Amino acid sequence: MLFLFTTRASTIIIPYGKSGKIDYNLKTGTFNVSESAKQLLLKGFSQAEYQKKLFSSKDYKVITYSKKTIHDGFGRGLKHVFLLKQAGLPTMQQVFYTYNGKNYFMISLVLIGADLSINRIIPLNGNLIDQEYADVPTSLFVPFDNDTFISYNTIPLTANIANSSAEVTSLYHTQSRKGFVIGSIEHGNWKTGVITAMDNTNKISVQAICGFTEESITRDKIPHGYLKGNSVGSAKVFFGAFDDWRLGMETYAKLNRISEPPIVLKWKNATPVGWNSWGAMQEKITPEKANQVVGFFADSLKSFRSGGTAYIDLDSYWDKLLKGGLMGDYSKLKAFADYVKSKGLKPGIYWAPFVDWGFAGGGNRKAEGTGYSFGEMWTKVGNGYHDIDGARALDPTHPGTRQRIAAVIKRFKECGFEMIKIDFLGHAAIESDHFYDPKITTGMQAYKAGMEFLLKQLDDKMMVYAAISPNLASGRYVHVRRIACDAFKSIKDTEYTLNSVSNGWWQTYLYDYIDADHVVFSDQSDGENTARFLSAIVTGTCIIGDDFSLQGKWTGTAKRLLNNTGVLKVLEDGKAFVPVEGNRGKSASPLFIKQTGNIKYLAIFNYSDQIKAFNIDFSRMGLKTNDIYKAENLINQKAADLKNNQMLSLAGKDAAIFKITLKP
Repeated sequence: MLFLFTTRASTIIIPYGKSGKIDYNLKTGTFNVSESAKQLLLKGFSQAEYQKKLFSSKDYKVITYSKKTIHDGFGRGLKHVFLLKQAGLPTMQQVFYTYNGKNYFMISLVLIGADLSINRIIPLNGNLIDQEYADVPTSLFVPFDNDTFISYNTIPLTANIANSSAEVTSLYHTQSRKGFVIGSIEHGNWKTGVITAMDNTNKISVQAICGFTEESITRDKIPHGYLKGNSVGSAKVFFGAFDDWRLGMETYAKLNRISEPPIVLKWKNATPVGWNSWGAMQEKITPEKANQVVGFFADSLKSFRSGGTAYIDLDSYWDKLLKGGLMGDYSKLKAFADYVKSKGLKPGIYWAPFVDWGFAGGGNRKAEGTGYSFGEMWTKVGNGYHDIDGARALDPTHPGTRQRIAAVIKRFKECGFEMIKIDFLGHAAIESDHFYDPKITTGMQAYKAGMEFLLKQLDDKMMVYAAISPNLASGRYVHVRRIACDAFKSIKDTEYTLNSVSNGWWQTYLYDYIDADHVVFSDQSDGENTARFLSAIVTGTCIIGDDFSLQGKWTGTAKRLLNNTGVLKVLEDGKAFVPVEGNRGKSASPLFIKQTGNIKYLAIFNYSDQIKAFNIDFSRMGLKTNDIYKAENLINQKAADLKNNQMLSLAGKDAAIFKITLKP
């Protein structure tokens, strides 16, 4: 139902949640946001760039308001539309979405005109009001992807400091955990940046920019592509203030999954576990070595299963098993897949569908399975191409790219592979001067088109695992996503992985599973091996990576740790642990917690070289401070009482996990 309003009042008040309200000033094109007596956002407004001119909602003199009831995946609510008209400017619609009982809202900006061409829209701009003046707020940096060993970061927001974060940020206080979450929940058209900054008067500003590119974050060397038409809209931007910023991030992730529902096959099986060859074997793959790994799983890792099985995945260099190149003889690969299945396991394969590794050989090389040369398929970027990680980006909309994908995936399906690890997906999201398909004008549109085509070729025949890929835009297309870049065996690898979990655990609600990458034991210390293993458990799945065709310390370690059914049971729900503490910069929380039924699991990591004591503060973990709990160490199976503020010591480069049984 549509409600139109004509009013002489200068302010429209929009309530949301229990006590939230948006006060929109029809005379100035600005709005304030508050909850109860607390101000959250002052002087909010919207901006856009048109014909190289930046203009805002404050430039419009005629503003009218209407609202209508809505019922969608987010619930029942109201869509509030402010229509702004001004001679010489495109018509502007500021659209607010509020939902019954929800303590947050969404905002988008739509521009209407003739043949618009827009590459920058800022639906939300204003001043955040920090209620805790005595404490420095923390601004969360979220990377656009997990390439180049990039880290999440927590940045103390002080005078003249700014933080540009990809898609979402949280501005929070460490001790109280109160904070804001602001982020885009749509990723099909725009790359969005959320910039928080404090000026020299301690005033905090926030901008949510659709059309955000920055080479160190989005990898783009050229500006964002233009969206064109008689109507151009921004992504929806989420805004909420929470008593616990961690709950805010989880809410944000869940809304992303509602906003852009998965189109990948619905996952109904158990949490995936298994092995990947890149951890240690790498280019040394042979059929004999791969089969010996399968034998080790069958004979020595009988308990390392989930839902009765595990995946055995051949990573890069599997093409050494081919005769005659990518379009040649796959009989050895099929024999491997058949052998894996004969042992009650599931075979997996690897591919990077949107890159050309051999671009140094020139553009005249014929692309396998196509009538095109690679040079025709390269993504055009300014006067050159997009090269990163030693690979050149292929245009996801080009028929050659698509024919090559279709040809290779057909071979994988014929071999009977039941899992595919896809990699370097960020190359498909890069901005280009023009794509082969003229209807595609932005990197995110190209990514969407490429991933949708890839899934059609897979035809629901495989579990889909993404390695390097956009953090938020990949939720629709894959079952499992690696949370960070490559990690191997050291305590620094564990800390790097858990930096991403400490700040990105909430993606456990965007994907079916997030993963810690191949766990390599090698000849590291027992403590480092335990920490690396538990980094996977805390993330939510477990893929291991040692070369089990060879005997070494790692084989004994694997038998000891990977047959620990008490620890493996933690993976059953497939959900990541929650960090107990934030604000660790580029390091990681030492404590993680997860509740399953009437059990809490507590994981502790010592990233340092020296023995360290950790204070177990029940008030930070959701435990009753006056109670005494039974805590079982799942690594050594020893149980003991656990009291509030008890100090637990860990050796350097070590970790532990405790099962805490809660009283009914």
